[in-house]
Amino acid sequence: MTSDPPPPAPRRRLLRVLRTVGVLLAAVLTAWLVLAWTLFYDPPLRPAGRADAVVVLAGAAAERLPLGRELIDDGVADELVLSSTGLPGNAATDAVCAEENPDITCFVPDPLTTRGEARAVAALARDNGWDEIVVVTSTYHVTRASTNLAQCSEADITMAGSRPGLGASGWLGRFVEESTALVASFVRPACARPV
Repeated sequence: MTSDPPPPAPRRRLLRVLRTVGVLLAAVLTAWLVLAWTLFYDPPLRPAGRADAVVVLAGAAAERLPLGRELIDDGVADELVLSSTGLPGNAATDAVCAEENPDITCFVPDPLTTRGEARAVAALARDNGWDEIVVVTSTYHVTRASTNLAQCSEADITMAGSRPGLGASGWLGRFVEESTALVASFVRPACARPV
């Protein structure tokens, strides 16, 4: 039985380089997944204490709005503040805002983004003298929203994360989207300085 001759030297070098690149890419991907898991799937959250207001950010209203109401019912704050956008993912919240309930404050962010919400929340905090705010959003959105809010407001902000019902591909998509948007938050801050 004869064995195949070894590949020529240039081919061996190319195979070594490809193997090394493959190992490096696998290491980078693994590190990113671990970081994304920590920042977006299971972000560090401190317990919500007494606050001046509970603010529910727009999007994923079916999961965020109930948590905001639960925090109000638990006595975290007397004022419920809702981001109203008129977009399909926010229909439940927009319906509440259409009721014109005097116990609920609604605002329309400009632009209709997390950056716009951070600016609007900062203005509301400044205008109403709020020092402590609990902000409700989905767990995947906590890190970026917290970053944008800190760039715009000096209020003490506690994040509360609602858990979305996403499968593996849904979470992977959120990891990619939030990673990109988080980098953009540092490259182009939501506000030049906190107000």
